[in-house]
Amino acid sequence: MDSRKPLILIMMGSDSDYDVMKETGNVFKLFGVEYAILITSAHKTPVETVEYIRKYEAEGVEIFICGAGMAAHLAGVTASYTLMPVIGVPLDSTSSTLGGVDALLSTLQMPGGIPVATMAIGKAGAKNAAIFAVQILAKKYPYLQSRLQEYRDKLRNDLISKQDTLKD
Repeated sequence: MDSRKPLILIMMGSDSDYDVMKETGNVFKLFGVEYAILITSAHKTPVETVEYIRKYEAEGVEIFICGAGMAAHLAGVTASYTLMPVIGVPLDSTSSTLGGVDALLSTLQMPGGIPVATMAIGKAGAKNAAIFAVQILAKKYPYLQSRLQEYRDKLRNDLISKQDTLKD
């Protein structure tokens, strides 16, 4: 594997989404997975969005992660232009009065045949999108399997140590 080429493309509909979507990149850094991140909109820059999808797919990107709020069409549009897995992260847009539920429903409600794996709203969803992507990649890149096990073991051990602290 050429470590300089991204395996994942993180896309977000607005620069205001970065605070949440950087969580996805942080997880990839933890696991040593190369990624690229960019801002593109299914509504404001549809031509460029399709160009990004085609460009990064041709360069070897294996998974697309899309964070968007409100109508949240970025993941669905991406899924319609690639055969690679697409993971959607619904975001709570500052313009929306629905707290991200609108984006969640938009991301979930894909027509049969064009799936988008949908995560939770916000930072937990952004983090889980990355972990889910690593799980997908781990079948092809065995080094990720051991890193996933170490990650899970750390989660377990951290929780156990917190419990031990309560006992003291």
